[in-house]
Amino acid sequence: MLDYKEWRKFEGVIEKAKLACKNSNINAFEHFVGTDKLSKRANNAEVIIKDYKLSRYACYLIAQNGDSRKKVIALAQTYFAVQTRKQEITEKEYTMLTEDEKRFYQRDLTRKGNYSLNQTAKRAGVKNFDKFHNFGYKGLYNGETADDIAKRKGLRYREDILDNMGSEELAANLFRITQTESKLKKDNVSSEKEANKTHYNIGKILEK
Repeated sequence: MLDYKEWRKFEGVIEKAKLACKNSNINAFEHFVGTDKLSKRANNAEVIIKDYKLSRYACYLIAQNGDSRKKVIALAQTYFAVQTRKQEITEKEYTMLTEDEKRFYQRDLTRKGNYSLNQTAKRAGVKNFDKFHNFGYKGLYNGETADDIAKRKGLRYREDILDNMGSEELAANLFRITQTESKLKKDNVSSEKEANKTHYNIGKILEK
């Protein structure tokens, strides 16, 4: 389902996910339950191969450690990013919200997410935050900066573009924010140039 053609490559992702689980002081064996299964080869020979039964948390960790250049991985990361950010309310409660309520809710999450991203970016060496955020927008919006987006939306000077987005567009930006922060931490980015590049590449995954 995650578009890996070879088990050995996907198993590497699983091992990274298991390590992340262990480093969080969580018992990996409870979330990655090893099972063996029979697989037939071309000559009808049967061999036993490794398999796993996964918890939801294990699926989340695998998606986070997968190759985000694969569209299906990017979509999985988006799904888990949004679901994680919605943990304060139940799924049923969220679906019952009006579009305006969903928009306000997502806007609050992006505001908190941007604050956290800025702290991580600062530790990665970012000094020009306007430039850093524009790299993310340019990736997501096919080269458009924050000013370009504001002009396209017909906004007044200094009016926040995030305050003028629907819930789906905010969800895409929430993905950009949360996944950039995760990538900066995971790759131990330590230069402004590399941080800007990382933000652009994450935005490009879900280019509008």
